[in-house]
Amino acid sequence: MGIKRFVKRHLKRMIKDFTLGFLYPRRYERYASAPTEPGLVVFFETKEREMPGSFDLLYERLSADPAKTVDYITLEQNHVSLIQYYRNGLNCLKRLAEAEVIFLDDACDLVSCLPLRKETKAVQLWHACGAFKKWGISTADLKFGGTLEETRRHPFYKNLSLVTISSPEVAWAYIEAMDLKGQEDIVQALGVSRTDIFFDPQFLSVARTRVDAAFPPAAGKKVLLYAPTFRGHVSEAEGPNELDIPALKEALGNEWVLLVKHHPFVKHPAPVPQGCEDFAYLVQGDIAIDDLLCTADACISDYSSIVFEYSLFGRPMIFFAYDLDDYDDWRGFYYSYDEFTPGPVLSTSEEVLDYLVHLDERFDPTVVAKFREKFMCSCDGHATGRIMKAVFGE
Repeated sequence: MGIKRFVKRHLKRMIKDFTLGFLYPRRYERYASAPTEPGLVVFFETKEREMPGSFDLLYERLSADPAKTVDYITLEQNHVSLIQYYRNGLNCLKRLAEAEVIFLDDACDLVSCLPLRKETKAVQLWHACGAFKKWGISTADLKFGGTLEETRRHPFYKNLSLVTISSPEVAWAYIEAMDLKGQEDIVQALGVSRTDIFFDPQFLSVARTRVDAAFPPAAGKKVLLYAPTFRGHVSEAEGPNELDIPALKEALGNEWVLLVKHHPFVKHPAPVPQGCEDFAYLVQGDIAIDDLLCTADACISDYSSIVFEYSLFGRPMIFFAYDLDDYDDWRGFYYSYDEFTPGPVLSTSEEVLDYLVHLDERFDPTVVAKFREKFMCSCDGHATGRIMKAVFGE
């Protein structure tokens, strides 16, 4: 490691130690000496500017309640300098200290470092369903994560009152990942709020309309969604580029269109190959992954948790896992990959194409149904109501 990199790394660590270990807790204590604001609910995002879909339904319902004051706060970690990120954290402490409820949907070392007052509930909605690839404490000492000491030095999942999950089956994985041994009772299979929209006929209809409007060639054709997860560390995330799109076009182009949606962490996805612009489309901007999941007639993924949401529709899934051994070594899984996946695990584009050509005779819907029952049984269109009752008694 070069001297400049060494100095920079240790300087960042010193700043983090100071802000999370001293500055934020002391400033919060000052604000927490005043009473909470009755009815104040804060939706707290760390990375993005826009409010994540995980918050939408709860935010909408609470905003309609005259007894509630609802705020959305974001630290914009992915969009500002490190210094501005810490300033944003400092600026949000007063509102967090005044809140009766704080909703989170991702890892949050800021809320975890605070001497959170007893009057405040911190609720972790999480942004994904099920339990697939490892995260949190589960990745300690793997290539993807830091050491166990580093991971626990400034934890991401302290001070939680409730963690909502998609099924009782995955509770053990959340307890492990969030280091909640001794607090197992706060992990509850109430369902995942954002999945309620998948049971709304109007939303399903409008989703297809939005996709057709954004990609006119999709109208009247089957939609094949390719939604892989990212590779590498979050700060340098890259999207895979191994799928043979020209071959798919040649075989499927008369009946299908291909929509490619990379993970939001991937800032520079590979463009659609030349000559395939009338078959394959890179989805960016206003079309949300929820719209694509509702619309897709089949989905190709790899290690992405969207397969849990997609299982709600009972449609075919293909797992294009050309780098399975490397990814398992890099990050690991909570379940044996080959036994877990509700569809064929394929390592070449030729295999993917062959399966799609013979989709009608090879797809077994009972496999997806069993997967859905095991991992998504609490996602039935009523999760938001159950969460509201658990948090507010309503």
